[in-house]
Amino acid sequence: MTKAQRRDAARAEALALREKEQQRDRRNRIITLSVLAVALVALGVVVWMILQQGAKKNVDDVPLSEVTMPSTAQENGGIPVGADNAAGTTNDDAPVIDVYLDYMCPVCGQFEQVNAAGIDEMVGAGDATVVYHPISILDRLSAGTEYSTRSGAAAAYVADQAPEVFPAFHAALFTNQPAENTEGLSDEQLATYAEEAGAPAEVASAIEDGTARETFGQYVHSATLAIQETDGFTGTPYVLVDGEVVQNWNDPAGLQDAVTAAAGS
Repeated sequence: MTKAQRRDAARAEALALREKEQQRDRRNRIITLSVLAVALVALGVVVWMILQQGAKKNVDDVPLSEVTMPSTAQENGGIPVGADNAAGTTNDDAPVIDVYLDYMCPVCGQFEQVNAAGIDEMVGAGDATVVYHPISILDRLSAGTEYSTRSGAAAAYVADQAPEVFPAFHAALFTNQPAENTEGLSDEQLATYAEEAGAPAEVASAIEDGTARETFGQYVHSATLAIQETDGFTGTPYVLVDGEVVQNWNDPAGLQDAVTAAAGS
């Protein structure tokens, strides 16, 4: 090889080596960035889990009689509504309709569709008192947000702080009922519906910032434990008239007939 050829060959070899080094550097950068991205995602998941755990209010398996209940609740934890259309009111000597419900339960939503108007009519006429028992058997179906507990606690908070608004808020929770296996309504949305139902701004704010859940989450949990230990309870809606289970509530006349029978007994 001539001197010029050797020089050109050396330059070509040097160029090839440099390109190989550049390829290796690019590959290393891609690997490094990929590892960092995976690490950041993992860190984000860990942080999210920590925040979720921190957001949950611990509850204990304690009797309902030992927890803070809404001021309008009865001794058994139920929230009564009478002809005055406010939580904490009753119709004297009238049959009592007890409704155990979970605000995420789709069958509870069906119960409301079938019976809400009839219940309002009977209660308004003084022919019955309806007693609502918010419980949380479907927290597992709300994508980790514990919607059943949050919504039940929000209803309890409204019953406690703005009793005249409770019936409207209760109805709104079913009108806007989320589907199972979703996150449910956010606390902000629950607060909005409470305010639309007529709750004062401070009540809505307490729902949005978690105060409602902190105050009555244990109440909902303990009420759930209490009814689950009751013979005959199979799930929500669990409906009784003067202590007798109503099986045919999906017939609009079924509940009315049960109330009429109880009134005449």
